[in-house]
Amino acid sequence: MGVPLSFRVEDMTCGHCAGTIKGAIEGSIPGAKVEADPVRKLVSVTGAADRAQVAALIAEAGYTPEAA
Repeated sequence: MGVPLSFRVEDMTCGHCAGTIKGAIEGSIPGAKVEADPVRKLVSVTGAADRAQVAALIAEAGYTPEAA
């Protein structure tokens, strides 16, 4: 599956936020697996190769992705 893409998402503050981000990415990129940890403010995505696309999906979900 390759190296995971990782993002810091400082405005992901709870499990609902994490679920929203996970759903946005997994619903748009078939085969992507997302781990979203609101305590560590970290989103890791495997099965996706395009960092810009994943960052755009996080932003479209209403959050602010930064390189981790």
